[in-house]
Amino acid sequence: MTLSFSLVTTWTPATDAEPLGYGIELTNEGDAPIANFQLGFSGPARIDPQATLENGTLVRRLSNHTLIAPPAGFVLEPGQTWTATARGLSYGLRHWSDGANSAYLVLEDGGTVAIPTAPTRGKGHNSPLLKGAARFPVPARAPAPYSIIPWPRTVAASGSRTAPAGLDLQPVGPVAARAARAFAALTAELFPVEAIVRPAAEAGMAVHVVEKPGMAPEAYELDFAENSATVAAGTRQGLFYGLVTLGQMLRGARQYPATFSFPTGGRISDAPGFGFRGCHLDVARQFYTGAEVSRLLRILAWNKMNRFHWHLTEDEAWRLEIDAFPALTEIAAWRGHGKALPPLLGSGPQPTGGYYSKQAVRDIVALADELGIAVIPEIDMPGHFYAALQALPDLRDPDERGEYQSVQGFPNNSLNPAHEPVYDFVEKVVDEVLELFPAGIFHLGADEVPLAAWSGSPLALDMLEDLAGPAMRKKHEAQFNQLGNHHGADEIEGSPTAILQAAFIRRVHDYIAGKGAITGGWEEAAHGDAVDRDKAYVIGWRNVEINAALAERGFDIVVSPGQRYYLDMANSAAWAEPGAGWAGWSGPRETYEFEARAGFSEQGLKHLLGVQSCIWSESMTDRAIFDRLVFPRLSAVAEAGWTLPERKSWERFQSMAGLMPIMYGHWAE
Repeated sequence: MTLSFSLVTTWTPATDAEPLGYGIELTNEGDAPIANFQLGFSGPARIDPQATLENGTLVRRLSNHTLIAPPAGFVLEPGQTWTATARGLSYGLRHWSDGANSAYLVLEDGGTVAIPTAPTRGKGHNSPLLKGAARFPVPARAPAPYSIIPWPRTVAASGSRTAPAGLDLQPVGPVAARAARAFAALTAELFPVEAIVRPAAEAGMAVHVVEKPGMAPEAYELDFAENSATVAAGTRQGLFYGLVTLGQMLRGARQYPATFSFPTGGRISDAPGFGFRGCHLDVARQFYTGAEVSRLLRILAWNKMNRFHWHLTEDEAWRLEIDAFPALTEIAAWRGHGKALPPLLGSGPQPTGGYYSKQAVRDIVALADELGIAVIPEIDMPGHFYAALQALPDLRDPDERGEYQSVQGFPNNSLNPAHEPVYDFVEKVVDEVLELFPAGIFHLGADEVPLAAWSGSPLALDMLEDLAGPAMRKKHEAQFNQLGNHHGADEIEGSPTAILQAAFIRRVHDYIAGKGAITGGWEEAAHGDAVDRDKAYVIGWRNVEINAALAERGFDIVVSPGQRYYLDMANSAAWAEPGAGWAGWSGPRETYEFEARAGFSEQGLKHLLGVQSCIWSESMTDRAIFDRLVFPRLSAVAEAGWTLPERKSWERFQSMAGLMPIMYGHWAE
């Protein structure tokens, strides 16, 4: 007996005559009939719990994981197709990657069979589906003579020579030697066999690497002579960035000698516009190995980005080894059929996932330090905690009743601010995390807590009454079993939920500050002024207006609007593009031309730390999608963080973007 199946999903938008339709077509490709089975599938899109399912029954739905069954008595014969149609989704599909991207059957005996899935077919969409980084060809003539991203502050180089074969680094002193070693290791990893760093015996051009006291921390000067160059800076990081610029110029002139040149005189003087130039990576929705994280760090360094925001926990998984709570990685790091976390976001029935051991984290943090990158860990709380709560159910109020849901469809997913064991847990986690991450920043998330959170918890209601009085308690009790999130994440500011969250954030923030560390948070961490302005920073993500407003209130702000800097958003509105769409879309040019400083007052600009790109991973099961969504937009954000607005040029940037490395080597056809 051969068991073999295939799955096709289809998307039909709603019309005046018919509601939306999410079609599920399961074909029996084997040689035996099956009955009494269930079909499980997952992808970014979520079937609504109240959806009607034509020709089938909704058995279970947790966020984006769905389990359905055919009508009673149904037998799927060989060669036949069972078709069911869901008439309700948490959001309408916008792109082909929104649909199911993994599936499996649960057989009558409890066994499972993985099923190949095809990209969701959109009605009326016949264009080829896009994957891989878009190619930005290097033109015959470029707007600038040297290939450098991000573009420097002052370029006064002169002359032209045939590009040297490589660079013979000649550092003076231990600081310069360390910068030179880091640059040599970086180029060997990113561009193997190119031998960008090579000795004079192999035709390497002499490059003097020297300290020059008194320069700004990340500034450098690059002086050119007929057959040599000198990199000067006051810090190891400045020296490293000067070498990166020199390496980029070499690669451009060597690979495209008709377009880019290599100077024989003059100087490049450079320093960043912002001190915070970050990239975030969500490793919870999809897991990335230590090797993948390391490669991303090297790419960030080549783009002169200096902050890596490591998003380690989510509703979907917990990814960090914590000695005090081994269940977090034993249970919450893995998904699969029959596990505490079902297959989610493209994972199949088999156990899928992983976590970072403490040694793996130390290795990655050490690499980041060599590359001038500070690693910021995020343990997202009090919301987005479903996975950890599955592993540690004692963190729940045992008397809590009812259900609330997050915008992503996870029930009762938030740490309870009134349950004292929660704080013992949090403090132990903070202690272990800060020991691993010497940058001295703990990002606690604080985003997207549902409006109805804890409305069925007697402990939370008593706490709320103590904090804000009986009327506020009564208001929150009215949220009991109410599902919000009808048009995106609930806005909780001014609500009873915000009062409870602020009390939680304040207590955790005080503990972090007591350890001598800075608290990071998403913009919601500012609700109720729960964090001290001089010991914290927040990231504005909902819209561009919130950034300036938070800065005016005195909060140090990092700009990362979903509309422009969330790199999971699709490159255009076309169905053929992969990615998310809740914040709209942003092509490379739109991302590049966004100006973080817009709308800030002179006073507000004093609190503008910089910018951050965010790589959310719901769509990233296929790493060719990763390459398409992240590149070259990552470099566009990098240039926005480094290059002053008046020095930016889309035409120049796009002429050089094709020389920048990408993650996996997937290019669009």
